[in-house]
Amino acid sequence: MHAGEVEPAIAAELPGLGLSWCEFGVEGDVLRRSPPELRERLRALSDRHRGATAIALRSRLIPHAYRALFRHLGLEPDEDRIPVEALMLERLKRGAYASRGRLADALTIATLDTEVGVWAVDADRLSGAPRLALEGGRIVVAGVARLFAAPPPVTAETRRLVLYAIAGTPGAAIAVEEALLVAWDIVDSA
Repeated sequence: MHAGEVEPAIAAELPGLGLSWCEFGVEGDVLRRSPPELRERLRALSDRHRGATAIALRSRLIPHAYRALFRHLGLEPDEDRIPVEALMLERLKRGAYASRGRLADALTIATLDTEVGVWAVDADRLSGAPRLALEGGRIVVAGVARLFAAPPPVTAETRRLVLYAIAGTPGAAIAVEEALLVAWDIVDSA
């Protein structure tokens, strides 16, 4: 696990904002179909996450911190949903969490289990370590995407993967590390 650099201007304005990341090699197609036990794990999460869970989410520490951060960044969290809320609302609309392949399922499970959003990018697309920077007045994960936006898609040819997560408060470091470890473990398991 690595702590991403945060430009001083960002750290001064948003002292709790941070980025953590990890990098590892992958064998085969990370987009391949999930094995039955992973699909079953998604079904179990679907059974646990109902409307009441989605409503109560806003009162929980990490989702509340993300919503406050979104507002500070000029994003309306009821329109541009925080990662865990977006997943839960999708589940409510579809009736279940759909399996979308090993990597996508790993990111979904890590986000749902920890309430921390996790993203993946092909390490070969990066020039340097992931870091938070200012570009055109917006905070970005440098060389990857705007903060909280989807990065360029990973392909079946990806051989080195970078997972990253955004900490919205100083107290979220443990949850961020757990989110990355959950996703890493799922992707890396045979």
